[in-house]
Amino acid sequence: MDLRIFTEPQQGATYDTLLAVAKATEDLGFDAFFRSDHYLKMGDVDGLPGPTDAWITLAGLARETKRIRLGTLMTAATFRLPGVLAIEVAQVDQMSGGRVELGLGAGWYEEEHKAYGIPFPKEKFGRLEEQLAIVTGLWATEAGKSFSFHGKHYDLTDSPALPKPAQAKVPVLIGGLGASRTPRLAAQYADEFNVPFASIEDSERQIGRVRAAAEEAGRSADALTYSNALVVCVGRDDQEVARRAAVIGREVDELKENGLAGSPAEVVDKIGRYAEAGSSRFYLQILDLQDLDHLELISSQVQSQLS
Repeated sequence: MDLRIFTEPQQGATYDTLLAVAKATEDLGFDAFFRSDHYLKMGDVDGLPGPTDAWITLAGLARETKRIRLGTLMTAATFRLPGVLAIEVAQVDQMSGGRVELGLGAGWYEEEHKAYGIPFPKEKFGRLEEQLAIVTGLWATEAGKSFSFHGKHYDLTDSPALPKPAQAKVPVLIGGLGASRTPRLAAQYADEFNVPFASIEDSERQIGRVRAAAEEAGRSADALTYSNALVVCVGRDDQEVARRAAVIGREVDELKENGLAGSPAEVVDKIGRYAEAGSSRFYLQILDLQDLDHLELISSQVQSQLS
């Protein structure tokens, strides 16, 4: 069972802070370091010193780490043209020696688009579908051949489809709670399906939909990895849990209801219940990036029990 560290830098983080978390992620034996792709804070935080770009961050971390996987939950399709995104991800994959994964979503946070002058189209799902076709098509095109795509939203003619990633196949992550279109898209393009911030019951239902869509598309349902993204808040005792909850502005009972919170034993038990629902990988949303002791505790007393 994989445990991955997932960060939200738009809430306030420098590159140096993210580097420290990524190095701790590697040193403590976690599987991967992932980050969100947002340009504007959410909620009652100051967001200082301001946003960092996801793929620029991952390019830096690619050169500063050696083992962990690196990726996004999720890159917004509204932020980048698909040809440019394919180049960026392929280059970072080369820089990392083949450790990159691409989470790609439609984009949803309208306010950040307004804040930075990024177009926010009404039709987002169709753009996401075309982006997935283009990015994966560019990577799959044999060297020396060209790639063309003529869609409603994007048009590529005789692209050399370069550069290529270091990996033969960059894993593609798709996620969400949509009942029909999302499972269909995952069945067609995803190597991993992620259920974001959902209950055990809702996760089981959504994983079931994706598994059924995969079988309908002629793929084995087991060809996909199924994962959850969940906020995490672990403490050695009730006081430590409460202190960590207060730092991120959350209530302990709410965290226990909606995430992975409590003692190591409580968190291990809840992860086990998500696993019974079909998930084999967990993205632990860390909201206090200064608290590296939190990562050490999760590594030594949660991850160790799941190995």
